[in-house]
Amino acid sequence: MRKLKKIPNFKTEDGEREFWSKHDSVGYVDYSNAKRALFPNLKPSTVSISIRLPELLIEKLKSLANERDVPYQSLLKIFLAERVERELAHKG
Repeated sequence: MRKLKKIPNFKTEDGEREFWSKHDSVGYVDYSNAKRALFPNLKPSTVSISIRLPELLIEKLKSLANERDVPYQSLLKIFLAERVERELAHKG
């Protein structure tokens, strides 16, 4: 077993971020007993936007969402994600 380097004490998160951006953790951490971590409840970062849509479109979306028993904003995100993936698949 090789000797590991001592991880410095960091005064700030910025200092720690700077350190790890320039150093490989292999020399500082023993990964031989590491276990894969699962974060099932981790949600991706989101950004709030404002978009103007015709009232009739929103009503139709709400109706579809009601049939599926999901919030209309969630259904809109699903529709957008599916369409973006389809467009990207056709592009590449």
